[in-house]
Amino acid sequence: MKTIDKDNMFQSIWDFPENIIDALKISEEIKIKNDYENVNKVIVAGMGGSAIGGDVVNSLIKEDINIPFIVNRGYNLPAWVDSSTLIICSSYSGNTEETLSILEKANSINAKVIGITTGGKLETLCGKYDYDKVLIPSGLQPRAALAFSFIPLLCVLKKVGVINTDIEPWLHSAAKLIKSKRIEYSENEGKNPVWALANKIYSKLPIIYADSDGLDTVAIRLKGQICENSKILAYHNIYPEMNHNEIVGWHNNAEYFSNYFVLWVMDKDMNERNKSRQSIISNILSNLKVKQEIIEVEGDGFKERFLLLIHYGDWLSYWCAIMHNTDPSPVKNIQVLKNKLSKI
Repeated sequence: MKTIDKDNMFQSIWDFPENIIDALKISEEIKIKNDYENVNKVIVAGMGGSAIGGDVVNSLIKEDINIPFIVNRGYNLPAWVDSSTLIICSSYSGNTEETLSILEKANSINAKVIGITTGGKLETLCGKYDYDKVLIPSGLQPRAALAFSFIPLLCVLKKVGVINTDIEPWLHSAAKLIKSKRIEYSENEGKNPVWALANKIYSKLPIIYADSDGLDTVAIRLKGQICENSKILAYHNIYPEMNHNEIVGWHNNAEYFSNYFVLWVMDKDMNERNKSRQSIISNILSNLKVKQEIIEVEGDGFKERFLLLIHYGDWLSYWCAIMHNTDPSPVKNIQVLKNKLSKI
C-alpha cells in the first residue's frame, strides 16, 4: 500500500477521531468579537471538502436550530440575503474563488460574515473587513480535514447563539466509536467488511441511495470520496424523491445494469416509510439482477453512527483506490481546471 499511497491518505483517514478531539480543542479557543444578536438565517458558503462540513452540520443540527440554514455552493447569493444573514465562508486553502466571490458580495450588502480557513486570501479579507475568523490547521487535503471544517462551524453557531445544545459529549462519544472500528476497517483482508465491499464495487459504477432525513449528506460525502480518492465515477440520489422519477429509469439500457452497483446507506432510526420504500425498490432492482448492498453501522446515537458512516465511506473509497493501484491523494483534473481558469 505504501508504494501506491505515496501521500499517506491512509493516515489521514486513520486520524479522523483524533482530528475530532483536536478540532474541539481549537473550537474552545474561538473568540467572537462582533455582534450577531439579530441573525435570523445562516448560509455556509463553500465548495468541495469545505462545503461538506456545512452539509454535516446541517444534518446534525436539524432538531436544534429554529432559523433557516443552507449550504451555498457557487459564486452568487440568494436575493433574500440582508444584514440579518450570517454568512460563514469556509475555505480550507483560503483561496477558493467561489467562496471569495460570496464574501465580497456579502460585504457589499452588509451581511454578517465569519471565515473558517487555514489562511490565504480569505484570512486577509477577514482582516480587511474586520470580520471574525477561525484559523484551522493546514497541511491536509481539504476532504481529509472534515473534522476541522464542521466542528468549528458547530462551535461558531453555538457561540453566536444560533444553537444552544451541548456538542462536546456526543463528539467525544463519536471519536471513541470510530476508534473502536478503524482497526477493522483499515485491514486489507476479507474479515474487514469495508475491504470486502470495495472488492465488489471497485470495478463497477457505484450508485448511492440514501433517505432525505439526514443520511443524504453521507451519500454526498461517499460519492465525492469515491470520485476523488478512488478516481472512479459514482452517483447518488435520495428517496423518497427518486421514487417519483429515477426509479422509472431502471428499464431501458438493461445491458449496462451489470456494470452498476447500488449502495444503500441506512440507519435504524430512519423514517419507517422510507424503510418500506427501500425494501420495495431493492426488490425491484433484485428482479433486474442489479447488484446491491446495505451500508449500516451500530452505535448508541444517530450522531455517532452518522460520523462512523462517514468514516466507513472514507475507508471504502481508499480501498477502491488501492485495488486500482491508484494513489488516492492527487486530484489532477481539479488542478488542471484551476490552472486553466487562472489564465482566463
